Amino acid sequence: MKHFINLKDISARDLRRIITDAKKRKNLRKKLNTLEVDKRAPLKGKMLIQMFEKASLRTRISFYLAIKQLGGGTLTLRSNELHLGQGGESIADTAKILSTYGDGFIVRTDDDNKVEKFKEHLSIPMINGLSPSSHPTQVLSDVFTVEELKKKQISKLKVCWVGDSNNVLDSLIAASVKFSFKLNIGCPKNFEPRKKIREWVKKNNKKIFIYNDPKKAVIGADVIFSDKVISLNDKVNKKKKIEQFKKFKIVKKLLSYAKKDCIFLHCLPRGSEVSDEVFLGEKSYVWQQALNRVHVQKSILLYSFGKLR
Repeated sequence: MKHFINLKDISARDLRRIITDAKKRKNLRKKLNTLEVDKRAPLKGKMLIQMFEKASLRTRISFYLAIKQLGGGTLTLRSNELHLGQGGESIADTAKILSTYGDGFIVRTDDDNKVEKFKEHLSIPMINGLSPSSHPTQVLSDVFTVEELKKKQISKLKVCWVGDSNNVLDSLIAASVKFSFKLNIGCPKNFEPRKKIREWVKKNNKKIFIYNDPKKAVIGADVIFSDKVISLNDKVNKKKKIEQFKKFKIVKKLLSYAKKDCIFLHCLPRGSEVSDEVFLGEKSYVWQQALNRVHVQKSILLYSFGKLR
């Protein structure tokens, strides 16, 4: 049993094993329909319980398909449907019940402490479907997509993030350390990555490069990532924040400072941080990026269930 909570806590070797497995699995799916089960059904009879305290589209559906294609089943819950949300049942007791009924657990929450408490009390593997400090399943899938499109390992590429410092960026920073790729970050002065994550990078003898000018950040980039500036539960003056990010909007002119064959990726949903011309343009691979989550999450499930070969 292995948890998949934060890329920082998983070895580079295991992360590479997951990506390698996902490549094989994607190739083997080419002639199969959406709900057809993979050969040998490696997770036959296994039950995955998903609990979402926040809205989810891609994570929820991709994990549903992932477990189904591996031969298992899934049940999706919202915390307000449980005693945990309504009747005050403790996380410890909830975790015990989940461990009794299920074989694996995914949680999406606004509370990092809740993730830690579940981890402490579960006796089944847990996967982080998004928390305030981490979105590991998204970013590992993004690494897979970059390598698939560029046909080389990400360590040989220059990656750039333009936008807010959030949980997706935290995981991308962790990935830059694990996979040894150069990461430029373009963001306004008051929205730079948290001190804690920067110290962790330094502790691991690596560097990230932060620019308060988006043009400088994207120079020579092979890949440009972005995310919504206003997230679902952002408790800020939204109008003011959008204004602060005005110069960081990803438009065609900004892309011209990157490499000619630069690609654009976005974890979705999108907002005003990218123009339609870029998002729907020839450099954008956002739909392939979204689909790849199914393939990578299958390998994450196999890793967590101890079935990764």
